[in-house]
Amino acid sequence: MTTRPILLDGAWREARASRTFQAHAPSTGAALEPAFPTSRWEDVDEALSAATCAFEGMRAAGPDAVTAFLEGYADRIEANAAPITEAAHRETALPLEPRLRSGELPRTCGQLRQAAAAARSADWTRPIIDTVAGIRTQYGAVGPVAVFGPNNFPLAFGSASGGDFAAAIAAGNPVIAKAHPLHPETTRLLAEQAVLAAADAGLPAATVQLLYDMAPEDGLRFARDPRLAAIGFTGSRRGGLALKAAADEAGTPIHLELGSINPVVMLAGALAERGEDLAAELTGSCLMGTGQFCTNPGLVIVPAGEAGEAFAASVARRFDEAPAGVLFSEGGREGLAHSISRLVDAGAEVLTGGAAVADTPCSYANTVLRATAREFIDGGDAMQDEAFGNATLIITSSSTEETVELARSLAGNLTGAIYSATDGADDEDHDRVAAALRTRVGRLLNDQMPTGVAVSPAMNHGGPFPATANAGQTAVGIPGSLLRFAMLQCYDQVRPHRLPEGLGDENPRGTWRCIDGAWTQGPVPAKDA
Repeated sequence: MTTRPILLDGAWREARASRTFQAHAPSTGAALEPAFPTSRWEDVDEALSAATCAFEGMRAAGPDAVTAFLEGYADRIEANAAPITEAAHRETALPLEPRLRSGELPRTCGQLRQAAAAARSADWTRPIIDTVAGIRTQYGAVGPVAVFGPNNFPLAFGSASGGDFAAAIAAGNPVIAKAHPLHPETTRLLAEQAVLAAADAGLPAATVQLLYDMAPEDGLRFARDPRLAAIGFTGSRRGGLALKAAADEAGTPIHLELGSINPVVMLAGALAERGEDLAAELTGSCLMGTGQFCTNPGLVIVPAGEAGEAFAASVARRFDEAPAGVLFSEGGREGLAHSISRLVDAGAEVLTGGAAVADTPCSYANTVLRATAREFIDGGDAMQDEAFGNATLIITSSSTEETVELARSLAGNLTGAIYSATDGADDEDHDRVAAALRTRVGRLLNDQMPTGVAVSPAMNHGGPFPATANAGQTAVGIPGSLLRFAMLQCYDQVRPHRLPEGLGDENPRGTWRCIDGAWTQGPVPAKDA
């Protein structure tokens, strides 16, 4: 059987492999050809050395070459959309339409072009110039970056194409992409176009490199290596925290996106107005993509009593009537079953589902669980376990005070939403719940499910730990996301001809400057230039 080569320093080479593996078709469980290598440390070591050299070359090439690469890469992905999306469909069972061809691929190319615009303008560097003290500061590239992509977005969050990749490159850093084992062929096809786009733009050969797999001990050694300047990881909490522990030993910044239960609070007035409509909306959000979104609403809080019970029953009925989708892998089904079992052991009741679908290797019944707010609060970590897939937990709360207490007990989440009456009847309760929820979620929504994440400069796809490693940063939202892969660089009494581009007095951009003791934004006036 053919084994795919890895991408090292601009060349596709046979890996120094310890073994091989294959992706599997989720709909049938059948192994897909070809095979992919698990690299030994020698491959990782070579990638790190090549990336170190490429970093110097990228600094010399400058932002114009980076911009040309990102724009050219987006063009190449669009020109090769058919084979890329067909491979993603085979490896993930995500539908070609509308998910991959009309959704995720355009989003991926849009992110790359937004990153190109950020690299071109350089506004993300946030220069500050104090002409009185002779001190100048801006953000700059940090060095080689490793990107670990997730299972659920093979393109838009992929290690060789997604948001972390685009942000790291736009900030001027080479990327070593670690493919996800569930969609290696998709990642290979993307990397093929990336390396061609880098050559077209005149960037170093090792601007983009690709490794498919490595032994766990080599992954930790990778994270500890001093040649690595930063890491972007999207995936499981267990894997991410293991990498974080290794990176912390070396002091390497690591940016984690580890999932979330994304609480949704349904206030009494909202249920009274439109309870059935909200049950339908929640069901659609929970079951979209078989629930395999990190923003899936996995926790729903409703008032105890007749309205809350009717809502829970309606959701359970809708879940029961909807077809069970296909999960990404048998391992994903086992993980979902484990999380549901843990919730049941902590006191949750299964309203519908709660079992694997017979004769289908990667399917689990659509599942709704229920518990009281007191059971949730007293259940601790077990009740806050993310059931990644087509499942949700409905909590009945006896009062606004109990809902506030529950919100304060939450660990960090990516998103949270509050549904309230349109006539303002819930406004006081909304404000109390929102105040408690605000520091527990990165993005707070009103009257909208959290599943969609718009690619906007104002977006925050982040949140308090354990949703991410740093509540002050976002994985979506350019140019802000670039700062994860940058360092603050200060120049004190440095001669003008030695200053980097963007910190000279002639720079016309909207820079903060101290002139005659007063701070102003904009270029230095002609008389002071």
